[in-house]
Amino acid sequence: MKKSKSLIALLLAVSMLAVLLTGCGNKIDVDSYEQPTQPAATTPAAGSQSGQTDAAPAELTYANGTVLRMATGYNSTKTGLSLDAEVAGEGITLADGNTYHAGDLKPTWVEVQNVLGIKIEDKYQGNSASSEFDYWKERMGDVDMLSGTASKLTEYGEQGVVVNIGEYLDQMPNFKAYLEANPIVRLSITGNTDTGAIYFSPYFDGVNDIERMPLMRVDMVQKLLDGEGEFTASASNKTAAPVYQPYMPTSGKISIDTVKLDGSGVETVTKDYDAGGNIVAKMNAAGSIDGVTAVNMLRTYIDEAYGGYYGTERSNLFIGQNAAWDADELVALLRCVVANPQTLNGTNSIQGLFSREDDNNQRRVDMFRLVGHLFGVRGMESRQDYLYFDTQGNLRDARQDVEAYEALERMNAIAKEGLISVNFMNTADGKTKQYLENDSGFMHYDYNQTQTLYNDPSQGVFDEGEKYMAVMVPVARWQDGTTGGNYMRFTESWRSVKTDGWGISSAGVSGNTDKLNAALKLIDYAYSPEGMILMSYGPDAFIKTDAGGNYVTFNFNGQQMPEIADATRAELWEKASGNYTNYARQYLGSTLSFAKSQAFEYQCTSDVGREGAGYISTAIGLGTIKHPELAVTSNPWYMSIPTVLPNTKAENDMINEYTQLTSNGKFSSSKGGENLFVNQIVNGYAEEGMGNANASAAKVAEEWGGKQYLTLKQDAWNRLLAYYNTLG
Repeated sequence: MKKSKSLIALLLAVSMLAVLLTGCGNKIDVDSYEQPTQPAATTPAAGSQSGQTDAAPAELTYANGTVLRMATGYNSTKTGLSLDAEVAGEGITLADGNTYHAGDLKPTWVEVQNVLGIKIEDKYQGNSASSEFDYWKERMGDVDMLSGTASKLTEYGEQGVVVNIGEYLDQMPNFKAYLEANPIVRLSITGNTDTGAIYFSPYFDGVNDIERMPLMRVDMVQKLLDGEGEFTASASNKTAAPVYQPYMPTSGKISIDTVKLDGSGVETVTKDYDAGGNIVAKMNAAGSIDGVTAVNMLRTYIDEAYGGYYGTERSNLFIGQNAAWDADELVALLRCVVANPQTLNGTNSIQGLFSREDDNNQRRVDMFRLVGHLFGVRGMESRQDYLYFDTQGNLRDARQDVEAYEALERMNAIAKEGLISVNFMNTADGKTKQYLENDSGFMHYDYNQTQTLYNDPSQGVFDEGEKYMAVMVPVARWQDGTTGGNYMRFTESWRSVKTDGWGISSAGVSGNTDKLNAALKLIDYAYSPEGMILMSYGPDAFIKTDAGGNYVTFNFNGQQMPEIADATRAELWEKASGNYTNYARQYLGSTLSFAKSQAFEYQCTSDVGREGAGYISTAIGLGTIKHPELAVTSNPWYMSIPTVLPNTKAENDMINEYTQLTSNGKFSSSKGGENLFVNQIVNGYAEEGMGNANASAAKVAEEWGGKQYLTLKQDAWNRLLAYYNTLG
């Protein structure tokens, strides 16, 4: 299908607005929605104003060629506005036919200069958003725009260090329309509930969609569980002495809504513990057993507990569109996997659960995020710290919840059985084992697109028939307000406003209307239809067009979206091994901030990656996977926590005193940091000498300032909710 560029731009705007509004309070009629008319791309002479009346706010005008000093980027020298020397080498020719050198602006930002009539001076130091802001905060007069975390930009905005862009919304028609159509987005970036101040432009790495997923070597599951008769093997290992105890019931029945195998609708599956028992309890009673016996016990359990529902394709309990697996069943499967390496990879060793980089805390934290999904614990994958809402609308902090530490101790029991990778448990050698590449890893929790690239034949990782794929999120007991909790699938890994953004330096633009207006215009343009395409895809030269210069499109989540050019696709594989995010950020300069569409990434996902993600997408669409809503919901438990809350400077100063709870404290998610939740998975309650779940939660609440921290966050939320109610 072919559409004109202008029509595609409008469709993209409507698409993103409609997606953001799914489940939200106020909605727009996409059929009657009209995109505001944009101001001209180029601008009048320096300092001139349009002379409009109060009824029509003045346009953002500035001198052609106005210089913006921009300390903006993602998190390294490779992912800034300019090409890094390591990436560019002695010169690099990209799919647009142009040759770029180290220090040259990337194609996206060359186009921004051309469209807006500005000149960009790249001041980015190549840091994370938090560190980049810290580098400049004492020299803000040297930059006009800079990266920062939402919390820091808001905190310093309240001090007048960062410009309140909320004061200029009437002159920013695209950004204003975006926020008016999406009040929940506005709520998430409001820095002051008295003034409605906004101190940063929000960044969406996709929105209102699942983010991370469980991934499994599905061929291994099929080898162990499928087929007639008993499983046999010439050799196997022994399972470890059992430590993990049942989480799911040991008797009775529970019913789970699941998608039909063919994806055509929803049906109810029954777990009959009276008929099949609890598989963990049965295995534990048998003690340490050989791998063959373990597999046959699991096969028999699946047949009996599910009444033959899965037939001889028992693997579908875990990997099918109609999967209904839970934590206990996963533990049983992990025992079978680890005890049968001879069958699965022809060696004497295979790792059950692992993280992408076992020596990198930024990746290790994904293990406790998986814990939350396995055992029904909120706050483990929150959009802000470890916060979530309970059913009464009160803020809770997973770090102060007894249930969180009980779940982590269950994961420690799994670890004690040798079901978590050796290198996750011991990083002393400072190395990460390449489990996927070496055919020695079974499962981890991560991003679908980047991790399923290994399935592509060009990677030379998997042999024919081997397959690493996203699988359905597990069934767990979630305390969503229903009596006794609700056995269901729920994911907290839900895309919303990211924790980073770009702000305008008050000192940098002080006394210079040209700089201020150009910076505001850049933000506004990024939320225009054309700007959203540019910030996702890069310039038109990287997008497929027909002979008439119109975009060639494809159907993505019900909307027509541009296809990437053939040369772009080839270059992505050549230069970034198919990793869309690395290619976009390192070479094109897109997806560094603002609103990123997942449509580009989807085109770069392997066939296997699309298969697993398709199962999950269907389940979400049919309601069998629930998730936080980007709305003020009737049951607050389902409400997504705003990315930043409007705490005052005095409140933030108090919060920063609770050093164990800050980003560099006991619960860090940074690469070089440490995280108590991760450490408890490895060491159990011995970590920090906590002793038990009650003592752990109490230590955070009483000794580390958790109670006071939560009170300050609650006060900010109360003010924000009151402000939200005034928006109508």
